[in-house]
Amino acid sequence: MEIRMPIGRDDFEDVRSGHYYFVDKTGFLADFLKNHAKVTLFTRPRRFGKTLTLSMMRYFLDIEHAEEHRRLFDGLAITGDDEVMKQQGTRPVLFLTLKEWGAASWKEQQTYIRLNLGDLFSQYDFLLEDAPKEREREIFQEILYGKGELAIYSKGLAFLMRLMERHYGKKPVLLLDEYDAPVQSAWEHGYYPDSINFFRKFFSEALKTNPSLEFAVLTGVLRITKENIFSALNNLEVDSIFRLHHPEAFGFTAEEVARMTRDFECEEKLSEIQHWYDGYRFAGQEIYNPWSVVNYFHQGCKPLTYWVNTSGNSILGEMLLHSRSQVLDRFETILQGGSIMSRVREDIIYNEIYKNESALYTMLVTTGYLTTKRVVDDELGQQAELILPNRELRSLFRIEVLERYQSDDMYINVEDLMRAFAAGDIETVRDGLSQYIEVLTSSFDAQKGKESFYHGFVLGLTATLTGDYRIRSNRESGFGRYDIAAFPRKAGERGMVIECKQAESEDALETKAQEALEQIKDRDYDAEFRAQGIEGVLHYGISFCGKHVHVEMM
Repeated sequence: MEIRMPIGRDDFEDVRSGHYYFVDKTGFLADFLKNHAKVTLFTRPRRFGKTLTLSMMRYFLDIEHAEEHRRLFDGLAITGDDEVMKQQGTRPVLFLTLKEWGAASWKEQQTYIRLNLGDLFSQYDFLLEDAPKEREREIFQEILYGKGELAIYSKGLAFLMRLMERHYGKKPVLLLDEYDAPVQSAWEHGYYPDSINFFRKFFSEALKTNPSLEFAVLTGVLRITKENIFSALNNLEVDSIFRLHHPEAFGFTAEEVARMTRDFECEEKLSEIQHWYDGYRFAGQEIYNPWSVVNYFHQGCKPLTYWVNTSGNSILGEMLLHSRSQVLDRFETILQGGSIMSRVREDIIYNEIYKNESALYTMLVTTGYLTTKRVVDDELGQQAELILPNRELRSLFRIEVLERYQSDDMYINVEDLMRAFAAGDIETVRDGLSQYIEVLTSSFDAQKGKESFYHGFVLGLTATLTGDYRIRSNRESGFGRYDIAAFPRKAGERGMVIECKQAESEDALETKAQEALEQIKDRDYDAEFRAQGIEGVLHYGISFCGKHVHVEMM
């Protein structure tokens, strides 16, 4: 059965007129239009169908070409709701995506602001006929041609909507897609204060003090609250992965995916799709990653990592650069199929993610890297049990953790280095680990004398072994607690115990490494291995002093 999949297509008219496969989300649209707030913000991970859903809303409501657009909904669920169909084609709609407004500098972002708003105004140049005041025509042309002061652009949306109301005799609907993309880019590239100051005014003028607004719908990944981007906006309703009003709006439900397997005549693939791309829990609702599912069918039902090759992975990489050893330890638990408990607070964003561990985990959930197994409300807010949603994200975590330890200056990659650990190739381990610690420690803000940093550093390297070993850190065995242990998944393979020490001077490195080996033996860290029937265990004593390292093995 030949069915075209809408890969990379997020315009509703394009998808429908091109006869691409479409998962009918118009039931959500009908429910939303019956009961919505003045301003609604939907936050979901990237590539979860936000742009296509917002485009669907645009074509349904837009007063321009109403009859032509009505045909796009033939055969869809919403046409069975006579009450809602009365709203079709009845409102002017202003649709704007901020997806491509990111930039490497504030100067560059200002250029994008001018260019993109100029392009938007060019679509509405007919509104100049309804601008009797000379100053209004001047403002319109300043924005159109990119000649105005930045302060004028901050009022651009509100100004355009005022002209639209005058022209159509009706207040327009504002649809803003990926509203947080430019602010996220500013944070990543170091010009956050300048960007947030502009967009705070930009959104406030359009959403808070705008008498020409009928209602607005925004989509994004994050709820930017701490920075007061929506300061005093008391008409805002947030529909997030923690508090859903419309759980079926974005992503694919289990029922929708099951229907797809029937349509593609491959019902036997349902369990494979579930294993790879299901597992998200948005306020208790089971959700599949839509981008990955669509690509799975497009590629002839090949289970590959699709979502990880899209935008946004830099978020995780940046957070890993600042993570502490206990965070990496918890990541190992997740990689092993376990769960962790963390407080989640949607109002802690950006500037606090390095200072507050719960903010880091909240960011990982909202961006789609982790999901909630359960959420418990208490007097302080919410506690969540967090897990990796599926196999695709388990692969991503390994990739991202490994990239944290990669550099063009390395002659040995991390996989080869860790294979040398497993093989007992002491010379390769010594040479490779020395190079990694020399090149990378400054990147991770190592503080001399902090043994926990070196522990976390080595623990991060072991991420590549999780397919063949169960990695454990700071666990009791024998008469003490080992630093790191690797338990082989395959019978007959050797295990490993790694003990890290900090030396006061370079001269003391060898002594400290030997001391680490003696500790492994004296405290019988092999006890847990024997209990699991693992006979051979490699012992590594590793000592560090600044950027110097010494390794002993027995």
